[in-house]
Amino acid sequence: MTARLPLPIHPANSHLQPAIWAKVNRLLVRKALSEFAHESLLQAEPITREGAWQNFKLHSDDKRAVYLFKAQILALNHWHIDADSIQRHYEGVASELDALTLIIELRETLNLKKEIIPVYLDEISSTLYGSAYKHHRNSPSAHELINADFQQIETAMTEGHPCFVANNGRIGFDATDYPQYAPEAATPFSIIWLAVHKQRATLSLSSELDYQTLITEELGAATLAAYQQQIATAGVDPDHYWLMPAHPWQWKNKLSMSFAAEIANQQIIYLGASQDQYLAQQSIRTFFNISQPHKRYVKTALSILNMGFMRGLSPYYMLATPAINDWVAELVHHDDYLASKGFRILREVAAIGYRNPYYEAAITENNAYKKMFSALWRECPLTQLQAGEKLMSMTALLHLDNDGHALLAELISASGLTPQRWIASYLDAYFAPLLHCFYQHDLIFMPHGENLIMVMDAHRPVRVLMKDIAEEVGILNPEVALPEIMQRVSTHIPNEMKTLCLFIDVFDGYFRHLAAILHTQCDFSADAFWQEVARCTHRYQAEHPALTAQFERYDLFAADFSHSCLNRLQIANNQHMLNLEDPASGLQFAGRLSNPLAAWADPARLDQ
Repeated sequence: MTARLPLPIHPANSHLQPAIWAKVNRLLVRKALSEFAHESLLQAEPITREGAWQNFKLHSDDKRAVYLFKAQILALNHWHIDADSIQRHYEGVASELDALTLIIELRETLNLKKEIIPVYLDEISSTLYGSAYKHHRNSPSAHELINADFQQIETAMTEGHPCFVANNGRIGFDATDYPQYAPEAATPFSIIWLAVHKQRATLSLSSELDYQTLITEELGAATLAAYQQQIATAGVDPDHYWLMPAHPWQWKNKLSMSFAAEIANQQIIYLGASQDQYLAQQSIRTFFNISQPHKRYVKTALSILNMGFMRGLSPYYMLATPAINDWVAELVHHDDYLASKGFRILREVAAIGYRNPYYEAAITENNAYKKMFSALWRECPLTQLQAGEKLMSMTALLHLDNDGHALLAELISASGLTPQRWIASYLDAYFAPLLHCFYQHDLIFMPHGENLIMVMDAHRPVRVLMKDIAEEVGILNPEVALPEIMQRVSTHIPNEMKTLCLFIDVFDGYFRHLAAILHTQCDFSADAFWQEVARCTHRYQAEHPALTAQFERYDLFAADFSHSCLNRLQIANNQHMLNLEDPASGLQFAGRLSNPLAAWADPARLDQ
């Protein structure tokens, strides 16, 4: 008998193995059932109860398949589903779980239009591909991560956005790009440096920074001199150009082709790859300098499709970015309450936006074709540390290792604090400053996990650093005097929607998931967590009696609030999910969610 030879395996597919594929499909099916039920897209039928657990069944659109599972429904209609309990039966026969099949079987229920579903299936496939990679690699355990450094934690994250089901699309990367540029691959790479003519590019700087200082600090005097000589050798004047970074994928796949005329006419001159090495952060288009860690972050346009957006950078936004950051930083710096909490922002101190004249002439709207070539520099958080402190993305608080163990549980245990005291410390560092920005300054951020960097001391958060300011910040009061260049951050939304900036972005988008981990792995019930959120809110309100009218107008203890849904947004338009210049106009709502803080509206109840 001829011996069977092993099948050849391409390195890009080495993680695509049957056992791992079955594991990640089960995990994604659990998330899909949970988040789609949370957004009332699915109506699972209750069957029987087993103590705290309820058994459910859900039929496919054609009724030929049925899904069986057990779940606990926590506050904010959060479906905590036991992954091991999920079964699929097709025409009465048990079958393997398959996330792509689930989407196809429920496409009518989910209202997936024919023009949406091919891209959505691509995003689901890519999400599974990335999940298989993460579960195949030799990842540190949750216990090992409590002593890991900032970048080890950053690259160890497994889940991505906690709400989106298709959260790892990255449409545009091929199988060789993934291990080079995906954050979880943790592969150092060089960025590309280009000279761009000042006729085409706009440079914007923080008030305390000049171009020569910026570029010398980023490149070093020797490299800067060499690049200037390259420009001169090309027969043009170096003084007519700015130096600008680009992602190597963007240079190869977009700029070299779409900007070919600009290159041919020496509006853009290729200089070479950086000597410094960088790591992609969770946001994928932001890079941390690992060669010289105290240098600034670099963020560039990256024209891949991920979670409903092409991840470009607008040159029009770049024009105002440092000014917006300076304004917000000044406000935060001079606020005594925020200073007492150690709350800071990481400023985006410089930005360059390049405008391609052909797309400018042909396209009136501000779409992805106009966002292919921009870059910014952001302050490095390492410069904010004191002795004994370390950094950790707030995403890490939702991290489960490959065995399902929560990093949050390990952090609480290592701190020596009770879960209640740990959570109180966390809320004081994170939530109290957000309340103050909202009530005192009508200022909102996008304060989800990836946009927050926690400063940790003895395994507990002591203060937070907010980032991604210019694209995400909003001023809710139109009467606030703003410089002309900042007018786009003046966010005009109805009063009844303003509290959604906290209810949806913080409560539903982040706290809901944190509460579930505490409930299931930290011996701290979800109800106890929400009680601590109420306690933090009441404490803040008691400390600021002058804002009583604001507290009544924007009541965080209201009985319920409108449910704005993220997966519904992506399913409605997975190419361009929202108009960022008027985001409120495109939101997708599904009824109302009962507010878990309503039970604690009377502060006297907290001590009973």
